[in-house]
Parts: sequence; C-alpha cells; structure tokens
Amino acid sequence: MTRAMPETDRLPHALYRAEQVRNLDRTAIEECDMPGIELMNRAGSVAFRALRDRWPAARRLTVLAGIGNNGGDGYVIARLARAAGLSVRVLQLGDAERLRGDAALSCLAYRNAGGVVESYAALPRNTDVYVDAIFGTGLERAVEGQWAEAVKALNLQRAPVLAVDMPSGLHSDTGRVLGAAVKAGATVSFIGLKQGLFLGAGPEHRGELSFSALEIPATVYSREILSLRRVDWPQQVELLAPRSRLAHKGDCGHVLLIGGAPGMSGAVRLAGEAALRAGAGLVTIATHPQHASWLNLTRPELMVAGVDCAEALDPLIERADVVAVGPGLGRDAWGRQLWMRAQALGLPLIVDADALTLLAEQPLNRADWILTPHPGEAARLLQVGAQEVEQDRLQALRLLQERYGGVTVLKGSGTLICDGSQRPPAVCSDGNPGMATAGSGDVLTGVVAALRAQGLDADAAATAGVCLHAAAGDQAARCGERGLIASDIIAAMRPLANGIEAA
Repeated sequence: MTRAMPETDRLPHALYRAEQVRNLDRTAIEECDMPGIELMNRAGSVAFRALRDRWPAARRLTVLAGIGNNGGDGYVIARLARAAGLSVRVLQLGDAERLRGDAALSCLAYRNAGGVVESYAALPRNTDVYVDAIFGTGLERAVEGQWAEAVKALNLQRAPVLAVDMPSGLHSDTGRVLGAAVKAGATVSFIGLKQGLFLGAGPEHRGELSFSALEIPATVYSREILSLRRVDWPQQVELLAPRSRLAHKGDCGHVLLIGGAPGMSGAVRLAGEAALRAGAGLVTIATHPQHASWLNLTRPELMVAGVDCAEALDPLIERADVVAVGPGLGRDAWGRQLWMRAQALGLPLIVDADALTLLAEQPLNRADWILTPHPGEAARLLQVGAQEVEQDRLQALRLLQERYGGVTVLKGSGTLICDGSQRPPAVCSDGNPGMATAGSGDVLTGVVAALRAQGLDADAAATAGVCLHAAAGDQAARCGERGLIASDIIAAMRPLANGIEAA
C-alpha cells in the first residue's frame, strides 16, 4: 500500500512555491491514479470541516467563486453546506461559461444538487461566513475591476472570511499584495504549504492557518526540493542539550558585547541580560566610560568595562568566545573605531544595529559572522529602498547573504535566515506584532550571541536564537501585545530555553 502524507494538528515545516505545488498536484493525478475531481472533492470537504470547526454556529454561507480550480473548490464547499442544511448562496465572479475541467464538474454537481448560481453584483449582508474561492495560487497580476471590488467588499464586512488555499490577491511566493487582497479569518491550504503565507503580508492576511495533504502519497513529495523551511521553537529546542552536572561557567561561553554610546546604554544592557538568560556563562559589556560604572547596577551578573579607544578592547577580546557589536554603538568616532577593531578579530561575530549601517558604508564579505538587519538596515546594505526589501523579502535575504557572506537574519514579520549553503532558507512562524518595540532587536542579538558561545554553529545559533526570541515574545504577549516591552521578552525566555514551558 502506498503511504499517504500523515495528517497532523501541526503545520508541516516544508514550504513550497506555487509552481512546485502545481507539480505535486499534477504528479498525484498523472502517476498515482488520483483524479483531479477527487482531489477537488477532498479539498472542499477539508475546507468545509474547517469552517464548521472554526464557526460552528454559522448557518448562512456565501461563497465567492472564481473561474479556476479555486472556484471549483468553492462549489464543493457550497454543495456540502447545502447537504448539511445550511443556507447557501454562490456568487460567481467572471463568466461561469469559462469554467473548465474539474471546476466545471464541481459547478455542475452543485447545480444538480439543487444549488443556484448568481452573478456577483454585491455582497449579501445576511451572511455568517463568507468563503473566498476567487483566485488560486497562480495569480501574478494586480487584482482589478470587479475582482478588486469584491475583495475590498469582503474586507469591509463584519462576518468572517474563510480563504480556500490562499487569500485572494496575495502572491503565493512572496506574500505581496497584488493591488488588493482578502484579509481572512482563517485559511485552509492544500497539498503543499505556500511560502507566501509566511512572507510579506501573508501573516497579516491568512488568519488562522490549517493544512491538508489530501492523502497524496508521501513519495510524490520526494520530487520537489522545498524552497523554504518553516522553523519554530518546539523544533529548535532539541538543539539545547541538558548541561553536564560537571559544567562550570567557563564551559557555557563568554560573550563580549560592544556598544552603548552616550545616551544609548539601554540597548547594550538589554543585549547583555538576554545573553545571560539564553545561557551564556559569562557576559562582558564593553561600553563608553561615561556610563560604565553604573550600567550593571540592576543586573550585577553583567561585567562592564569602560573603553575609550579601540586598543582598550584587546584584553577583553582575549577572554571572549563570541563578539557581538552594534547595539547603541552610534556612528561617531568612538563607535567607528570600535567597529573597525571588532571586524578585524578572528572570533565569531554578530553584527547588528549601528554596526550594520557602518558596514553598509564600507561593505565586507566574511564567512564567520551573523548579520541581523531589520528592513531599513537591509535596504542600506543593499542600497535600495526599504519598500523594495519588503516587496520580496526572500530575494533581499539571498542578496544580502551573497554580498556579505556568513549567515543573514532578516528581521520582521516572518524573520528569515540564510547561510548561503544548499540548504533552503528558513522562516520563523512564531512571533507577534507586540515585539515591534524598542530594544527587541537588541535582545535578539544577545540571544544569538549566547547560543553561538555555547557551541552552536552560526546557522544553528541564528535559527534557534530567532525561534527562542519569537517564542518568548509570544509568551509575553499572553497579557496582550500592546504595551509589550523588550524586557518582557527576556523575562519569558528562561523556561522556554530549558524546555519547561511549551511555545
């Protein structure tokens, strides 16, 4: 018997481009004796179950159907809803005569079951749930005309929307909004998770996400190399093995943090405490003499050294395993000389904040560092606008890694990680908007530096660090996203790092 892909409550970690998913679909149909109409019926059935589970009290359904296979899925949902006793209206966008193949068969089956198809003119108000079955995964051009009107009308309704496979108007590969895109309350994706659901505006538009492989045989998936990896903390926590009973602080890594110009001491202080909470045995902060004497008053476990010139770093560097530079560094003469000294070191390096801006002025490529830019810093590094970075974050990530080497972490909604190897880049599916707060990136710098100091290689430290940081942010947001501060993320980190609390 051919083994099917298992159905689980957790989302798969493999992500694909739209073209790859179409290839998987075609292989299942042509080589595995799985008729397209059977797959369409399965997709509609899965989507209808998801709708009933998510909104069990819903009794009135409106399905917006396009003229492709996505519309065919919508007709299956409508037919099943009528059979379950729900009140159903189907609004057809585009000429129903253009329906072909399996989509036409699904429309016919709905009509034969007594269903009525109306041409779209406006959305009915008396609806409990709308079903977005307008566009599938192949959309490349901007949504215009009646299609755009329907999408915008959906977004103005108070009733929730279930998106079938992809929210209409969202690019399946980049997560870019193509003129207008549906903001769904939930999305059900089939066969292969589309990477655009995790990139760009994808997390904003998809709502609650679920997935079904539609019982496609596991062998089919061996034909396609995934284009992106989804990573999260439950997967990454396994990298942190229990400590030896004989461990001492020297075994757990010594992090040197360089930063904290006058008026910006908080950034490097946050990074230092985050490094301790992520398990570093020792943390030294090299900072401006103006505030070195009091920087660790509220966290005495931090060692602090005032440095007034680059040469003053040398004795600190001799004791360190990993150096992180940038939080609050500034771009004046003091910060510049420390940056020049840091990049000349032979130690593993984490580069963030002001150090990234200085790097953009004099680009350098090296293999043993981790760069952690946000979109604005990435734009400076690539000499483009921030909007261009956000339009295709995955492409920007690859360009950054090629230009500067090492491991690149592109922060933001769906933080991305790439080490330039044959292994696909990774996207973190954890995290929340509350983490868009001052100091959050400095916390990430400390976390990544600590994991690197504890022996993880650069890619593993970056990936695990991003996921731990995001999971801690999600724990902190249980009290609400608004008002979340960077210190809340640090406070949530310790139980997660020890596997005591699930993400």
